[in-house]
Amino acid sequence: MPAEMLAAVYRGPEDIRLEQRPTPEIGPGEALLRVTAASICGTDMRILHGAHRKYGEGTVRIPGHEVVGEIAAVGDDVGGLEIGQTVFVAPNMGCGRCRQCLSGNNNLCADYQAVGVTMDGGFAEYMRIPAAAVSQGNVMPLNPGTPHAVAALAEPFACVLRGQDAVGVRAGDVVVVAGVGPIGAMHIMLARLQGAARIIASDMNCNRLALAPSFGADRTVDPDHESLLDVVMAETGGQGADVVIIAAPAHKVFEQSLRIAALGGRINFFGGLPKDRPDITLDANLVHYKELKVTGTTACSTDDCRRAAAIIDSGRVDLAPLVQARYPLTQIHAAFAAAGGREAMKVVVEPAA
Repeated sequence: MPAEMLAAVYRGPEDIRLEQRPTPEIGPGEALLRVTAASICGTDMRILHGAHRKYGEGTVRIPGHEVVGEIAAVGDDVGGLEIGQTVFVAPNMGCGRCRQCLSGNNNLCADYQAVGVTMDGGFAEYMRIPAAAVSQGNVMPLNPGTPHAVAALAEPFACVLRGQDAVGVRAGDVVVVAGVGPIGAMHIMLARLQGAARIIASDMNCNRLALAPSFGADRTVDPDHESLLDVVMAETGGQGADVVIIAAPAHKVFEQSLRIAALGGRINFFGGLPKDRPDITLDANLVHYKELKVTGTTACSTDDCRRAAAIIDSGRVDLAPLVQARYPLTQIHAAFAAAGGREAMKVVVEPAA
């Protein structure tokens, strides 16, 4: 094992530096990961801009929480992991004692820990996997043939899976997905896998909207040029959509979702709104008289990650088209610029390249 490794280190807003750091040492119950793929998401962009609450003033930390790699070393008392094994690491660890953890919702633990968020993560050649992650089942072996860059998307796909669980997407549903970024694209793919009869995708970004049919959308809508409500009603014979998933920070579509939904429709507020403008106006009578189910989901549990990794591993969903840019760790700044530019769906950093 090399004494030092290359790492991308956060040292303040807009200040991520490539540095030589000591290769992490591991203790009993821990493992060392040789990182082969770590994708960049919106959380990482907020970290870069100094807008993440876990990256307060003076924080020095290695980000990166969508991580795949190979086991490089294991500590004492570690069972089930072998050196050279390819694994995905689910990032979130709960305290293990609170009501949320005991109910399987460790993503809602008030005292959670997460690689790349509260501790060093995957934008480095090596990453220490803490004992809590090993003992809680966060380290998930993958099939040898699963591309590492694709498997790195298991964490966001797990979030998507959790969102669709909340609204029970099922065979025959008409599903509206508002927002065709990486998350919206995954929602389209998963809804198709769940048996949705018709999927309508909406986005104001014409480049991303043009990709929606390749992910499985049957109809696309640019709300700058068409009324999403009118299109949904025309496509459903005036009935509305069985499921509406909002994966974009657009106030109008949050408010419009109640009108888009059919009687008994299910709505998932998957995306959040800006913290300085989180309020919207909803017609409560529509919820009442249409018997709507309005839900929200955030992040993902370890079990969500387990199920997501299994789906990706099986090949039933092919997320490879979402990986549109890859960079070695030495080009971390270019990778962040590409992710921030929103031209590529998912940008993956490959430290082992």
